[in-house]
Amino acid sequence: MPLQIVRNDITKMKVDAIVNAANSSLLGGGGVDGSIHRAAGPALLAECKTLGGCKTGSAKITGAYKLPCKHIIHAVGPRYLDGKHGERDKLVSCYQASLELAKEAKCETVAFPLISSGIYGYPKDQALRIAMETISDFLLENDMTVYIVIFDKKAYRISEKLFSDIEEFIDDNYVDEHTDDYSERLRRLNAFREEDFEDEEDAICEMNVCSDAVYEAKEMILPPMAAMKAAISLDEAMKQIDESFSEMLLRKIDESGMTDAECYKKANIDRKLFSKIRSDKLYKPSKPTAIAFAIALELSLDETKDMLMKAGFALSHSNKFDIIIEFFISKGNYNVFEINEALFAFDQSLLGA
Repeated sequence: MPLQIVRNDITKMKVDAIVNAANSSLLGGGGVDGSIHRAAGPALLAECKTLGGCKTGSAKITGAYKLPCKHIIHAVGPRYLDGKHGERDKLVSCYQASLELAKEAKCETVAFPLISSGIYGYPKDQALRIAMETISDFLLENDMTVYIVIFDKKAYRISEKLFSDIEEFIDDNYVDEHTDDYSERLRRLNAFREEDFEDEEDAICEMNVCSDAVYEAKEMILPPMAAMKAAISLDEAMKQIDESFSEMLLRKIDESGMTDAECYKKANIDRKLFSKIRSDKLYKPSKPTAIAFAIALELSLDETKDMLMKAGFALSHSNKFDIIIEFFISKGNYNVFEINEALFAFDQSLLGA
């Protein structure tokens, strides 16, 4: 996917360029800056001495020396005072300048730390949001794979309110799929039973529920027989396979008025993968890929479930990843990058390829 959040040591990243959270002297320092200088070796410092420093909000590029990347982009972020001294604009400028340097150097892959979020004191949730917004805006116009590299979970934080809202939503909706044997049996019965039962008690007996449990079972979610009789017939179900995932996706893109590029970029999907999906009407995507397209198209929850069904998946309240997706759709938030921030915070897979 074009924008990924990963847990790693940035000095180990095998990319075209890594970004160093440098100070204005460019002569090394603590934190990420010190780690990069130590890993690159003394030749990096020698080159940096020839650059004459760098202004806050700007960036300069050097060789990578002993590091496994090709270039180091040194970005000077702002020290956080109170948020009223232009800190945000300077931090945005850092990312923009770094990305432009990477583009000029024809880099296809770039890895960033969370600039200014360490000893420079920028609030981590704000630093993360600025990084995600600025990078995602750039990627809407450019083809590049960008990593935000988190060395330690403590260095990563979404807003406390968002985190607590999602936690509450998960608590309200999360269920253990194995705790309700009656419900599970009834689900299987509705899905596969071909003949009608004469009454509800016969249905319960058919499931080998003892007679003493009849009334307890009826108190649960046993659907009325009328609903059972109205279940989709086999012939009706077979009609649902007339449109594949790829065909539905392309139809929805056309209906939305978006271009293909606008859709796959909003979905955080690589162009090459989209080309495969477009050229193969029977292509089977991963679940995060299918959901990413549903988010990009701003589908309702029912439409999202329909698109997932075409790919052979479903949403479940026994899966925290699925519940988080449902949370954002229910809030009308279709920003795939913000959703990925939250998924990463809850140790879930990210949306995209």
